[in-house]
Amino acid sequence: MSTAQHRIGSGFGARSTTKDVLDGIDLSGKLAVVTGGYSGLGLETTRALTEAGARVVVPARRRAAAEAALSGLDQVEVDELDLGDLASVRAFAERFLASGRTLDLVINNAAVMACPETRVGPGWEAQFATNHLGHFALVNHLWPAIEPGGARVVSVSSAGHHRSPIRWDDPHWKQGYDKWEAYGQAKTANVLFAVHLDRLGRDRGVRAFSLHPGGILTPLQRHLSREEMVERGWIDETGALVDPDAFKTPEQGAATQVWAATSPQLAGMGGVYCEDCDIAEPAPADGGRGGVKAWATDPEQAARLWALSAELTGVDAFASRA
Repeated sequence: MSTAQHRIGSGFGARSTTKDVLDGIDLSGKLAVVTGGYSGLGLETTRALTEAGARVVVPARRRAAAEAALSGLDQVEVDELDLGDLASVRAFAERFLASGRTLDLVINNAAVMACPETRVGPGWEAQFATNHLGHFALVNHLWPAIEPGGARVVSVSSAGHHRSPIRWDDPHWKQGYDKWEAYGQAKTANVLFAVHLDRLGRDRGVRAFSLHPGGILTPLQRHLSREEMVERGWIDETGALVDPDAFKTPEQGAATQVWAATSPQLAGMGGVYCEDCDIAEPAPADGGRGGVKAWATDPEQAARLWALSAELTGVDAFASRA
């Protein structure tokens, strides 16, 4: 059944950490894939899951950097994956499936944000391609390992989805590129992906969630100059936070995706957008902050994006079951 897009009173909040949400949860014997699991929120997510007993596979575009960042953690393995290259996505999935293992958790964490206009593959806009299409292809290729274990699939979105719905007439920004609106479209796609994956997978025991981790300064801001971040009021001229209370720590920022991936409070639920370690409310009609926009949870939009993504990537684990 569908899950209501309303808070459930989880008992957690904006300042909850990964340790808080995993308190009392034993993930021994569980296997997770965390994209980008070696930097920023991904690294905190990998650390938290392994400390709770899980084994984590970290597919990484920069394998040497990933191995260095994760060198102190047990229960971690690194493999190569470039989400902007569909051949790389397919090759990673084939190597994983050849191991014969079943997945319990998939956290689509890797992302690029507000990058200069960049084209990948057959001319796709890089943020839409990397943040959405690469993860779409990855999950569909890994489906033979996701379905048997009734895995949870978590799509890390952002409040940035408020910036733009899907631009159906020009999703690859061939006309008038705007780096922030392109990021917004990609983050809307992350939410819609979870909506439709949950619809397709829930009768098979697979549930999907999306989320906003909160405001955190991490390597995700690599494409922003100091001047831009000063102009936005995030930092001052020295690089110090203007308002430390406006940002979460990485441990707090990773908490919502870890909660969505592991919490027994979400048993039997799915297809919803979360924030601050709870299901989020719909976004205020007056344009206020917080919540999820209706354009990101519309099941018809979600089905349309799934069809477009399947056409673009050439992969759809559910095509033969329609």
